[in-house]
Amino acid sequence: MFGPNPDAVHPNENLKNVCYIKNTITRPNIIVGEYTYYDDPENSEDFESHVTHHYEFIGDKLIIGKFCAIAKGVEFIMNGANHRMNSISTYPFNIMGNGWEKSTPKLDELPLKGDTIVGNDVWIGQNVTVMPVVHIGNGSIIGAYSVVASDIPPYCVAVGNPCKVVKQRFDDSLVEYLLNLKWWDWDAEKIFKNLEALTSADLSKIEKIK
Repeated sequence: MFGPNPDAVHPNENLKNVCYIKNTITRPNIIVGEYTYYDDPENSEDFESHVTHHYEFIGDKLIIGKFCAIAKGVEFIMNGANHRMNSISTYPFNIMGNGWEKSTPKLDELPLKGDTIVGNDVWIGQNVTVMPVVHIGNGSIIGAYSVVASDIPPYCVAVGNPCKVVKQRFDDSLVEYLLNLKWWDWDAEKIFKNLEALTSADLSKIEKIK
């Protein structure tokens, strides 16, 4: 064995609050990498309910990388939450029916901007809200109760509402090294053999891996 089974719903059967998200996804417009987990003692297998206003006819995707840690209460708000803003009223008359369907906007009349992307090895704290089209870089940390409304660079710590970067985790040279290393793409055996370097406070160990 070189670690947990990436195809398991619960990697540790004694820890049901932790669930590998990839193995519970049913919607084609949500794409999640291996080993990324959602931690929720109430229902860890129901990550999809935390992705809101996500409609297939719009076509936007939520893409989350590998080895991410996502705490309970997260919400990813997708493009379907956006209302038409170039008209007198922003009210969505059409969804109320009863004749108001005649005001249904075309897709190109809505403020739709693309996919929401979370990189690899990202830690998202409890009750974080991620707004549409945000990109969160590899290795970043998002503090609890933050509202992420703009892009977060790789290997940064960001907190608040609106969420802002408070520091970069490592110096520029190590960040560049890690982005090129892409350890999250290693096979299970190589990760197992290098766990000490990946989890050590001695940051120089990672640069000694062959």
